[in-house]
Parts: sequence; structure tokens; C-alpha cells
Amino acid sequence: MNGVAQLSHLGVIRIEGEDAAKFIHGQLTQDFSLLGLGEARLSAFCSAKGRMQASFIGFKRSNGDILLVGSRDILAPTLKRLSMFVMRAKAKLSDATEDFSLYGLSGNAIKDIAARAQPTWSKADFEATSVVNLYPAEGTPRQLWVAPAGTAAPAGDVLPLEAWLWSEVASGIATLTAPVVEAFVPQMLNYESVGGVNFKKGCYPGQEVVARSQFRGTLKRRAFVVHAEAAMAAGQEIFVATDPDQPVATVVQAAAAPGGGFEAIISAQLSALESGTLHLGSAAGPALQVKPLPYPLLEDI
Repeated sequence: MNGVAQLSHLGVIRIEGEDAAKFIHGQLTQDFSLLGLGEARLSAFCSAKGRMQASFIGFKRSNGDILLVGSRDILAPTLKRLSMFVMRAKAKLSDATEDFSLYGLSGNAIKDIAARAQPTWSKADFEATSVVNLYPAEGTPRQLWVAPAGTAAPAGDVLPLEAWLWSEVASGIATLTAPVVEAFVPQMLNYESVGGVNFKKGCYPGQEVVARSQFRGTLKRRAFVVHAEAAMAAGQEIFVATDPDQPVATVVQAAAAPGGGFEAIISAQLSALESGTLHLGSAAGPALQVKPLPYPLLEDI
């Protein structure tokens, strides 16, 4: 897991203008009004029902220039939805995917060795290049590298995209893609435990549902990392033998594992974890092994 991967599966939404931070602050689950230039934010864009329509890593290039990095396959519909809320705000939204180069840095290829000591979601700027510290993958440090198109690629051995996709799964931080749009409230993907939800900020679409899920104890699903010998894909359903007719979990994100087999982030009913072995596709399908979460779940916000 040492090297540099070109992240062709990700895209960029750019928000420019005097009201850029104020506008996006009112749309996402995180605080962008108080966001410093040395920080990034994991965040979700939710429907009025609190269901995630997209997820992003966002940061400011300057106070009037914000980038949101998310899955390329849902970038266009997400940009269209966000643009509906601009109204009189002095903010311009655009698909800036072609304007930036995105790379993932892993292991000894990370931009600054000193960054190992910096917290997750911290950001450092090197001239026009921004580097964001991500959650590690099984102890291996990782960074997101964002620079204007045409900037020389970061130094390091080439890391296959497949290896980076596995590192995303191993980190336990899911990126929303088309098969699972509007399937989860943020807590079903553990977003409140990994810096993806701010419960002290003002309103945003779905805020009441997200808050109610947190504080009324109604949350019955969580994200877990699993291993299987069979291939998995986002959107696949998962079952248990004790209730073969009803799915108890959904695959959110999956990738081939470097040691063989496949690994995935799933969102599962908590009760299902006590009901026996999870199976992919049907109660008689391939068995899933639940791995320890790579981070603690917060009990209190």
C-alpha cells in the first residue's frame, strides 16, 4: 500500500463567490461557515427525509472558493439538485472535475512525513496543491491530493486504482455511489463517528430527521466492514438464515482484497449481527465475515 493512485472515480464540484461558504453550509451536514483553511470536512448532502443523496470531502481553497470531492457517477445529478437552492445567494456552482487532478497517496508516498502526526481531515497547501489527511487503511496513512489540472503528478510508485479502492473500504469511510443513493441516513454509515455530521450547526435539508435519529435512540443500522470469498457490489442485499425473506443489510462499497477475496462496507441492522452468519444475495449465499471496525463509534455527541 505504498504509492500514488490516480482517482478517476472521483469528481469535483466547485462553489465560488462571496456567499460560497454560507450557501453550502446550509446544504450539507457539516459546518462550512467556520471551516478554516487548514481543515477539510467529510459531509453528506441529504434529502428532506434525511437520506443521503451524496457524500463529499470538502475544503476551502480560499474563503470564496470551495471544492467538494465526491463520486463521479452521481456528480451531475447532485450538482443539479444543489443548484436549485442557490436562488439569490452570491455563489456559482460548477462541475470542475476537468479543472483538477486527483490522486490518492498511501504509505511512504504521502506528501509530508510530518503529516502522520496531524489529525484526520486536516489540510495542508503546497502552492496551488491541497493535501487532505484521510483515515488510515489498516494502519497505513493515506492522503487526498488535489491540484489544478496540468500540475505534475505527486512523486511515488504507481498504486493501482484497485488497491486504493480497497483502502477506502478498509478505512471504513463509505463514499456514496449511484446504487445506494437515498438508502441511508448518515448515521447508518457511521458518519457522526468519523467527523461527517455536526449536530451544533444550523438547519440543512433533512436535519430534523438526522438529529432525531441521533438523540431519540431510533438508530437500528450501522456500518461494518466485512470479508467474503465472493465478489460484492454496492446495492447488493444481505440476509440471515433466521429470516430468509427479508434483507438485513446492504453492500455500500466493495473492492477486491489484496490478500484474496473481497471486502466491503455494509450497512446492517444491529439485530442481524446477533442472528448468526450474514450471507450475500440470499440466506444460502456466500458467508460474510464481520471484521472489527477501524474506529470507535461515538456513544455521545
